[in-house]
Amino acid sequence: MTEVFLRRLSRWQAEAQREAFADLYVESYLGAQGEEYHSRQSFLRRFAEHVQHPGFDMTIAGDPALVGFAYGFPPDRGGEWWQGFVGGVPQDLEEHTASGQVFAVVELLVLPSHRRLGVAGRLQDMLLSRSDAAVASVLVETPNVPALAAYREWGWSKNGEVQRRHDHALTVLESWSRSLAD
Repeated sequence: MTEVFLRRLSRWQAEAQREAFADLYVESYLGAQGEEYHSRQSFLRRFAEHVQHPGFDMTIAGDPALVGFAYGFPPDRGGEWWQGFVGGVPQDLEEHTASGQVFAVVELLVLPSHRRLGVAGRLQDMLLSRSDAAVASVLVETPNVPALAAYREWGWSKNGEVQRRHDHALTVLESWSRSLAD
């Protein structure tokens, strides 16, 4: 296995490489045959919105070909990030969000051939290292057992569940957070 190098991208660099990120997204989440186009287009639409958020930050991993990436941004202070939180958002998260002290990890993925080699953890650490937020947050789909295990191993704690409707289907996400004040 060759060495994997990490680097940060500016918003402009991220936008310029969006097609490569979409390709990696599809390759990382191989789904049902014929879903590739839909998945790719959905990712491109979301990414175009995400890259415009104030505070957007992105880290990529390569060997030298792209093998993974992580990005995020501070969520809107109005609490949209927590929309659909079951039982109410914990008070400390609500306060941190309202004061702009949360950084949301929106996407973190690594090619299957480079998983379990520490690449995802390094991407996460580099992404969060520049944030001046007090808390990092992530929403993970409940069937994604490997991701949930990784966040647990990295010291994140579960806060609860978020339920959202997409295309008339209910999606259940687990809300996890971690202090960045260390």
